[in-house]
Amino acid sequence: MSSIRRRRSRRRAGLAVTALAAALALTATACNGDDESGGDASEQPGEDGSTGDDRLQELLDTLPFDVDVDAWMDGGWADWDRDTWLREVGDFFNPIIQDLWDQDRMGEAEDPDQSIDDDQIEEDPNAPEADSPEADRGITDPEPAPVEAVAVDTPYTEHGAPIGKVFFDSPEGPMVCSGTVVADPNAPGQSNLVATAGHCVHAGSGGGWYRNLSFVPAYNNNGLSADELASAPYEEVAPYGAYWAEYVSTTQYWIDNGTMTGGDGAHGDFAVMSVVPEDDSGLSLEEQVGAALDVNFDAPAVAGLGDVTLYGFPAGEPYDGAMMYSCVDTPGRLSMDAQMPVMYWAGCTMTGGSSGGPWLRTNEAGEAELVSVNSIGPLESTWLAGPRLDVEAQEVFDHVSTVEAGG
Repeated sequence: MSSIRRRRSRRRAGLAVTALAAALALTATACNGDDESGGDASEQPGEDGSTGDDRLQELLDTLPFDVDVDAWMDGGWADWDRDTWLREVGDFFNPIIQDLWDQDRMGEAEDPDQSIDDDQIEEDPNAPEADSPEADRGITDPEPAPVEAVAVDTPYTEHGAPIGKVFFDSPEGPMVCSGTVVADPNAPGQSNLVATAGHCVHAGSGGGWYRNLSFVPAYNNNGLSADELASAPYEEVAPYGAYWAEYVSTTQYWIDNGTMTGGDGAHGDFAVMSVVPEDDSGLSLEEQVGAALDVNFDAPAVAGLGDVTLYGFPAGEPYDGAMMYSCVDTPGRLSMDAQMPVMYWAGCTMTGGSSGGPWLRTNEAGEAELVSVNSIGPLESTWLAGPRLDVEAQEVFDHVSTVEAGG
């Protein structure tokens, strides 16, 4: 299993502030959050006399369509009306709503179903090995044997600190995926970047960006049961707090082809978020959790990849989303679009909710590196597949890193 080491944290000298980040600093307070003086904190006036609802409305008024404050805070919208959703790269909008993702709301979040029918996959039992990723294209190896997922050791702050849950609101209500803190070359030791699946941030060809995107690293640090979590202190549910996405990007391939069922667009099912702490701690995400993983956009061909460890918070039955699990397997090749880099697939019984969780391998230097994220699996939950991260995935990563750096 790839080990995840904590790095010694150091204080960040300064935070790059973009125009978007400056706008997001105008946070609002969730309607269910009470302050120490009693009553609804969203109605408590700030220094300028405005309330949290006023500040949120001020942000929403910048959108090119009318938005109801309560509807936005609830995350709900009736359908993907082309006049009222944001779709293209650069359109992402995610005002921070303090205390929105409390224990109750996180517990209500459901997993996005990315299962596919095995009949969609044509295997080639005589598929030749290839020594380059380009030669792998269009090839599908025999289906991997199931690998039973095992619970990750607790506390996660020591055994899985950079991995956590991604929460967001979809038209169907609160949803949950998994994500990973990844190293930012433009901010060594001070990364605020999170890697996840494209379908955890954007609905693909049938819709646009999801709302209220937030990342909670080391969720449920001590591995409490779902029942215990309901009454646990917030610090046990979110030991590092919540981090709101200030900018997100995914591949154009996912935006143009992605669907919520059937596996379309899965070859580009990758996304990167830059995040800011809800509590404005002044530390970067990497400094808080003590680690960030390198992403390899030039991993070997499948034949040379070796064992890979898949992580995630599976929420579909028989799991309940409370705990982190992992599987170890040697991936094979899966192709549903011969024009795209081959996907990896590996035996693993994790279910929905694990989407976006990392695929880690140990590189030649003995360090864990991210080579893919959980994307799709079959209805029977016997395997998982993830995209091979290639040129377009690196462009997404580089773009978000540049925006985070103020470029």
